[in-house]
Amino acid sequence: MRQIILDTETTGLEVRQGHRLVEIACVEMVERRLTGRHYQTYLNPDRAIDEGARLVTGIEDEFLLDKPRFAEVVDEFLSFIDGAELVIHNASFDIGFLDAELARLEQGVGRISDRCSVLDTLAMARERYPGQRNSLDALCKRLGVDNSRRDLHGGLIDAQLLAEVYLAMTSGQVGFDLAFEGAAEQRDVVVATPTVLRVRPFVLRASPGELQQHEQRLNALDKSADGQSVWRRLS
Repeated sequence: MRQIILDTETTGLEVRQGHRLVEIACVEMVERRLTGRHYQTYLNPDRAIDEGARLVTGIEDEFLLDKPRFAEVVDEFLSFIDGAELVIHNASFDIGFLDAELARLEQGVGRISDRCSVLDTLAMARERYPGQRNSLDALCKRLGVDNSRRDLHGGLIDAQLLAEVYLAMTSGQVGFDLAFEGAAEQRDVVVATPTVLRVRPFVLRASPGELQQHEQRLNALDKSADGQSVWRRLS
């Protein structure tokens, strides 16, 4: 199964107010293994970034002036995600912005749901941990995923962390080596150390009184079975 862990950054929180994408980031996973392939691009949104979004992402308007517009990268982006299951935290937010960008294009390319299925890890976390905080940072802390690299929100780092969180939530696997941080042949392998008993374990044995009670119980079972009970045959 091919999955794409996806995250976006935007100029603000409300797509209905005309806010736009400023970053798209994806990492690829096949059969629950990161392949090392990823897609990431910054985008010129043709509008200013809200102060709140700027503080969260650290992205400045000037940084985006020479970046491509969505229409310039849409073909390679769609080619990368086509046919995969998208794994997204708070999927309605990212899908809403992606669909809005697709709708602005002159050529009719449809919606994200026409090409991909979507799995929302926020909905998954709310079902698994009801009543608890389920932000990406909260899940990293709960599941033992190291997010010390996440000083600011960034698409690629968030997608990498979400990959670890998703695997931890669905299989308990944490602390694997991210494929795109080193050569493909370099992997951290954890070998379990066998347990060695150095002290003979203490064996508890039934007392005479307990043996007598056991015999009485077997007699009662024999009587109820009109013959020899299963326990008698086994002994």
